[in-house]
Amino acid sequence: MLESLSEETQLVLLVIGIAVLFFIVRWNSARNKRKLYQRDGRDFRKNYFKKKKK
Repeated sequence: MLESLSEETQLVLLVIGIAVLFFIVRWNSARNKRKLYQRDGRDFRKNYFKKKKK
């Protein structure tokens, strides 16, 4: 498939592909980090006392 393209074009497509994958991984990591830090159950002590009040 890529054999019909010149070596320079293949190199450019490879760099663009790696850059796209890099940004997808960064976006996913940031999304997972936000999900972890917004959890209510992160702090056991605070969560324990909140449940104890109820």
